Amino acid sequence: MLARIRAVRTGPADEPPVDMLLVIDREYRTKATANELRTIAPKRFNPKGEAWLPILHTGRDKWHFTALFSNTARAHELRKVRDWVVIYFHSDSAGEAQRTIVTETRGPLVGQRVVRGREPECLAAYERPSNAEREKS
Repeated sequence: MLARIRAVRTGPADEPPVDMLLVIDREYRTKATANELRTIAPKRFNPKGEAWLPILHTGRDKWHFTALFSNTARAHELRKVRDWVVIYFHSDSAGEAQRTIVTETRGPLVGQRVVRGREPECLAAYERPSNAEREKS
């Protein structure tokens, strides 16, 4: 119990679409920048115990989401704490899982927000015309 070992989570067979995860990521980062979110005091990497980590709880369709910046040793080491967003999600019929959204640094999606582990789907999503572009035609 005290070892802080977490159970290994595997991705659910059913996950939210990449487009939806990217919308949640954008909403979180926008609201965090505008100081519109409640902040929590993480236990790790927070020697002063300050509430600095914005947290978002929201839902879309059957999905429930919690989004926050990655507070891992690696994120701090690479200075990506305000870039890497971890989104936890579950539906009423599936267990909790998570995905991390980052700004890609190489390959065809460089500079774009991508869902780690679902890069091919992100590429396809960015190649599709957006709703605004579809409405213009």
